[in-house]
Amino acid sequence: MSESPVNYRIEGGVGVITLNRPDKLNAWTADMDELVYGFMREASADDAVRVILFTGAGRGFCAGADMENLKQIQSRGSQGNTGMRSEQVDRRIEADVPADFGLRYTYFPSVPKPIIGAINGVTAGIGMVIALYCDVRIWSDAARMSTVFAKRGLIAEHGIAWMLQRLIGPSRAAELLFSARFLHADEALEMGLANAVFPAESFAQNALSYAADWATTVSPRSLRVMKRQLWNDAFSTLTEAVERGNSEMVSSFDTEDFKEGLAHFLEKRAPRFTGR
Repeated sequence: MSESPVNYRIEGGVGVITLNRPDKLNAWTADMDELVYGFMREASADDAVRVILFTGAGRGFCAGADMENLKQIQSRGSQGNTGMRSEQVDRRIEADVPADFGLRYTYFPSVPKPIIGAINGVTAGIGMVIALYCDVRIWSDAARMSTVFAKRGLIAEHGIAWMLQRLIGPSRAAELLFSARFLHADEALEMGLANAVFPAESFAQNALSYAADWATTVSPRSLRVMKRQLWNDAFSTLTEAVERGNSEMVSSFDTEDFKEGLAHFLEKRAPRFTGR
């Protein structure tokens, strides 16, 4: 029996999803797409999981679409790939986000728990698309990332142009898309595509510790609500965002996590949040 191309485990409140085709630098396939979606749904429904860590095995995070898939696409041409023109799916895992976050590769914002992209190595094309939809990205100092599309005669797919300019601004986004050059960890940190950078030799341990800190020290309810605020507010006016925030703040006052947040601070002990 062949090994699964995506693995999933739970460790200390962290659901770890690992792309597992290291010999192919975790090049993306349809099977991996379905498995990742299934594990995201599983982690979303499991109260034991408070944070999701998404990474790759070996030297790559995801080096883009599998080359055999690209060859098949090339051989079929535009008439044989009409399905690429439409994203008529709804992959939203929780429905209280805009429908825009239910498309084939845009559903990460609908996951009710933070997704930390642990960028362990080379990342390109669809791999970069996936990384950008994570809530936060931490990098190995050996990682590098490229849009790559322009060097394959392709274009910015699955909303990467929308996401990239919101993360780093229109001019920087244009430069990365047009040049298709590789971006390294130090520059990614400077421009905001990396939230933190860790040494390659200890990256897996550092990434897990980074995620575990969120899983054990902050309210899972707060994380869930604030993630929804962040993504919903992208489509809101300032007034709508303020009113939504005020309403959510009032709702927080009656929760177990608010009581525990005060209690552990006053009692000078580690928190025991329940997520309720």
